[in-house]
Amino acid sequence: MVNPRPDRAAAGGAAGFLARHWQMLVAAAIWLTLAGSALGYSLLSGRSPTATLRDVVDLLRSPPGALLYVLVYTLRPLAFFSSTVVTVLGGALWGPLWGMLLAVVGSNMSATLAYGFGRAFGQGVLPAGAARGQAGVAGRYAARLRANAFPTVLMMRLLYLPYDLVSYLGGLLRVPYRPFILASVLGSSPGTVAFVLAGASLDVDEVFAGSASLAAVNPWTLALAAVLFAVGLAGSRLLRRQAHRAG
Repeated sequence: MVNPRPDRAAAGGAAGFLARHWQMLVAAAIWLTLAGSALGYSLLSGRSPTATLRDVVDLLRSPPGALLYVLVYTLRPLAFFSSTVVTVLGGALWGPLWGMLLAVVGSNMSATLAYGFGRAFGQGVLPAGAARGQAGVAGRYAARLRANAFPTVLMMRLLYLPYDLVSYLGGLLRVPYRPFILASVLGSSPGTVAFVLAGASLDVDEVFAGSASLAAVNPWTLALAAVLFAVGLAGSRLLRRQAHRAG
C-alpha cells in the first residue's frame, strides 16, 4: 500500500533522526568550525601548522584569550571534549594560580551548561554510554541524589565519576542547583588542583623552542601534582568501598 503522506513521514523521520543524534551533530559542527578556522588561518597567513599552533597559544595567553578559554571550557560537554585535557591546558598556559582560577570558573560553567540541558531536555541529553555501561552508575546514585543532593554530588565528584554524566544526571533528576554547584566546586577541587599543577609543570615556550629535555618540565611541580592525584585517587577508592558497603 502506498503511503498517502510521504512528506509527513519523511519529516517525522528527519525529526526522529535529529532527536537521536543532535549531540553528535552539534559536536561535529564545533569540531569542524575549530578545524576549519585553524586551517583557513594557516592558509591565508602562510603559517606552518606549528606556527599556527603557537599563534593560538599566544592568543589564549592574552586577556581576550582567557575569556575564550572559559568559553571553550563551558561548551566542552557539547563537543565531547575531555575536561582533564582542558584543565591541564589551563595550567600549561597560565601557571598554577591563574590556571586554577580559570579552570574552576570554566569547569563549573560547563557543569552548569550540562545541568541545564539535563533539566530542560531530560534523558535525551544523557551521553550514549549512560544508556549502557554507565546506566548502573546513574541508577545507583539516582535515589540518593533525590534525597540528599549536596553530599551525593560531593561524593560523586570525589569519586572521579564521569564529570558530564554527573552534571546531566543532576539536571535530569531536577536536583536543586545551589547544592549541586556548591558540591561540584568542592568535590572537583582536588582533581582540578592536581591537573592544573601537572599542566603548570610544563614550560610551553621550551616545547616550542624544540627542547625535548627535562628542562621543559618542572619536576617539583609535576611531583606535587602526582602526589595530590595519588592522594585523591586513594581517597576516591576508600569512598567507593564505603559507598558499596552502605548499599
